[in-house]
Amino acid sequence: MRLSWMALRLGLAGGLVLSYPSPTLAVYQPAAPEIQVLDAEGSRVDRITDGDQIRLSLALLPPSGTDRLVQFSLDGHSSPVATCALDKEEQGCQTPPFETLGWYWSDSGAASPSRSITAEVNGTAPIGPTSLHVAPRPVVMVHGFASSWEAWIRYLGPSGYLAESGLSGFAVGDGQVAGSMKTGSLTDPAERTNTIAENATALSEYIEGVKKATGAHQVDLIAHSMGGLITRYYIDRVMEAKDVAQLLMLGSPMAGTDCADLPAALGLYLPATLEIRPSYVTDVFNVDITGRHGVPFHALAGVPILEGFQAPCTDVPSDLAVSLRSVTAIPLEARQIPVLHMNLNLSEDVFREFVQPLLQTPPGGFPNEPDPPGSGAAGAPLQFSRVFTGHVAPGEEQELTVPIDSGMTLASFALYDSTRSLDVSVRGASGNTIELSPEANGLVVVRDPDTLFYLGYGFQNPRPGAWRVTLKATKPTPSTGADFALAAHFLGGAQAEAQLSAILPQVGEEVTLTASLGPPGMGIALTEAEASIRDPSGALESIELAVAGSEAGAIWTAAVPGLYGIDVSLKGTASDGMPVERTVFLALEAQAAPDRHGWALLLTGAVLLLTLIGVAVTWLRLHRGRRRSSSQDTPRI
Repeated sequence: MRLSWMALRLGLAGGLVLSYPSPTLAVYQPAAPEIQVLDAEGSRVDRITDGDQIRLSLALLPPSGTDRLVQFSLDGHSSPVATCALDKEEQGCQTPPFETLGWYWSDSGAASPSRSITAEVNGTAPIGPTSLHVAPRPVVMVHGFASSWEAWIRYLGPSGYLAESGLSGFAVGDGQVAGSMKTGSLTDPAERTNTIAENATALSEYIEGVKKATGAHQVDLIAHSMGGLITRYYIDRVMEAKDVAQLLMLGSPMAGTDCADLPAALGLYLPATLEIRPSYVTDVFNVDITGRHGVPFHALAGVPILEGFQAPCTDVPSDLAVSLRSVTAIPLEARQIPVLHMNLNLSEDVFREFVQPLLQTPPGGFPNEPDPPGSGAAGAPLQFSRVFTGHVAPGEEQELTVPIDSGMTLASFALYDSTRSLDVSVRGASGNTIELSPEANGLVVVRDPDTLFYLGYGFQNPRPGAWRVTLKATKPTPSTGADFALAAHFLGGAQAEAQLSAILPQVGEEVTLTASLGPPGMGIALTEAEASIRDPSGALESIELAVAGSEAGAIWTAAVPGLYGIDVSLKGTASDGMPVERTVFLALEAQAAPDRHGWALLLTGAVLLLTLIGVAVTWLRLHRGRRRSSSQDTPRI
């Protein structure tokens, strides 16, 4: 019975098994390799802004018996954008972080907001693609001297140049985000401007606001005129993480501009007019501000002025306010266009030919170049007449006598008048009044204060002698009258030189000022030498230089830290009896003297600390000595 029962149980069990079909076993399918886009925090993303920093990873690769190289490619771009390597034991790898600069643009410059990424492993068939949405980088614009965000009005708004290209534009000070610069007030030219450093800090606040508003990691910067110096300072000294893709500068004075010497002579727009003085830019700023942190620099020079008599306060080629030599005074990629300075930020040709192609740079067009060596070429300083300053009341006029010495090939005059209302007439050395015209004398009247002068004209091969310039008030001259500054830029004739023994002295340190007048190798006997020194507050001090033949000198000390403008005026008589007058424009930046009281306290503290250490060491030695003496006196057991 037991066997039968056991057999029955087995039979039932077998029957049950046979009654139900066995479940189908699933065949293991390995997951397909996967491309992932990771942001700076390591999170997976499918949307970025051009220039964002990302990593690419490839995972779930089948095992291999060899080391492998993974190359990631962007659709429409011929070269790999990133690589990573894995050994034969690994099934995935991740690239180092890199910038996606240019990813919004195809190699042909077309907008490409939808991109796809593929990967090749040791040159095998592509894996992927994975899709990625790319937004364009925002564009931040930086205005120049005595200007505002409205300088970029042609670039902004739904019908502006940028919107037509599908780009978003932000101009510093426009209120879209916080941050505004102060480079000079047209309604109050005597009001103090920010320093370049202070404006760079304001630019930093604005850029940070744009990044937060757009989510972008980087922006493109476009700067006009003095804005180029501000952006250079920002990139070198203020920028913490690299947030600038590229810098585009329009007519920026990389070696300064002498046109700034006219309003500076009246104490206007300080310290900005001193910070763009050639001696300051070349001897102080360019020496100190050299870092680019991998940001490519591009510059555009306006070159419509080719004749010297048409350039009142620069050499040529020039855009009226800034010369080609100044724009290219530091190593950078530069182009030229025949557009005046005040139109460089407005011209559609400038945008189409220079700005737009750079904004549409595709991947691979942003080289991470090292900082260039040196501080750039300064070039020989220009020669200027005495600077005439004064005031013309309503209904009145003033006559100025400008001596022109022998051997002169050019005399080009510049007038600064903050009211832009004075009328000018000129009598040559013959005594005849000259009818000024744009064709014969390069007569130009400029309403835009960014050019730093109001009216200019010039003469080729002027006749030696006394030239007389009459400034006359007109109906538009305000009831308060008009302050003016006038100077002539000379080629040929006598040459003036002036030097400072230190351009970054400490407060209280003696600075030796020397000057000379004469043609090369031949001195002209000086009859008078004077230096007008404007301190950081704008106050003016005059000192006489001791004259010895064709040379003069003086010793001076800065009373307070900050930027000083020093105008050295020289007068002499040439061998032919002709009077000679020249002015040399210098600048220095006085440094705060060391805190002697603080050093004294520090020294006293150090002495006290050393004394305490000495006392402690002496006490330890005595204590150890007593312990040894005590142990020697104790009987041994």
